[in-house]
Amino acid sequence: MSDSCPENLPMCDNDSYRVNSSMDQNDRQCLSIPRQAETDSQVIQLWLHGRSQHTQRAYQKDVQDFLDSVSKPLHQITLGDLQQYSDRLQSKEMAPASCRRKLSAIKSMFGFIHRVGYLVFDVGKPLRIPACKDKLAERILTEEEVHAVIDSVKNKRDRLIIKTLYYTAIRVSELASLKWKDLQTRNEGGQLTILCKGGKTNTVLIPADLWIELHTLPSSVSDDNPVFMSRNGKHLHPGHVRRIVKNLALEIIGKGATPHYYRHSAASHAIANGCPLNLIQTQLNHSSLAVTGKYLHSMPSIGIAKYLK
Repeated sequence: MSDSCPENLPMCDNDSYRVNSSMDQNDRQCLSIPRQAETDSQVIQLWLHGRSQHTQRAYQKDVQDFLDSVSKPLHQITLGDLQQYSDRLQSKEMAPASCRRKLSAIKSMFGFIHRVGYLVFDVGKPLRIPACKDKLAERILTEEEVHAVIDSVKNKRDRLIIKTLYYTAIRVSELASLKWKDLQTRNEGGQLTILCKGGKTNTVLIPADLWIELHTLPSSVSDDNPVFMSRNGKHLHPGHVRRIVKNLALEIIGKGATPHYYRHSAASHAIANGCPLNLIQTQLNHSSLAVTGKYLHSMPSIGIAKYLK
């Protein structure tokens, strides 16, 4: 250890010290941050920690596909490797949004492992993510289509799944995990409390007619029981809900509308009917009004053609 290191700091086996903002440059050079991970797999797990199980599975698969493709440890990967992988993804018959998601996950990972000191350089920072067309407008049903689906579904549970998705605008994972203890009476209707994307808790009002219908479901209204129950009395898997909802829409209106279509549709219809943007932002748990504002652009109520001769 250099003689110039401050004598008043305790020496550790890993040569780590408490950093003091008043130290001069020579003092700082002899300090080291404890290594956060010893292997690539360890640092990847640190990056995934705290995310939802769904996000962890998706990100882990994206990163593993990339690592299998380059066949290199993290510290040997170059910007050229990332660019070649990006080119390969874009040359395949892969949806642009899927390509963008994979590359965004990889950029996020490299940014994290650089910040924790595992890599000296953030090799993903200069990587350009290809732009893709915003298809939000294609995922918005008309009010007539939504009500046609709701009115045509004979199975009570499945009909109430679609009504809940639409009138609360919650995500399919949030719906599938609902327990009766998450629902509380509110005036003539009720409310539900959910853990949203990003680890935020949100409370959403339930209209009175939907609240009454939910309590007619053939299940015991016991705190820990799922609201939407499978045949074996367990929570429905989000993937199963997705298939039910998509197949019903395909059968009734000829569109394979997934649960997220009803979230998009609810937001768009509410805006068209005069609902304030900030209320929609709160209910959909959007990070900013800019995200919510996309619904305004997806279904404009007027265009310049009206003013052209």
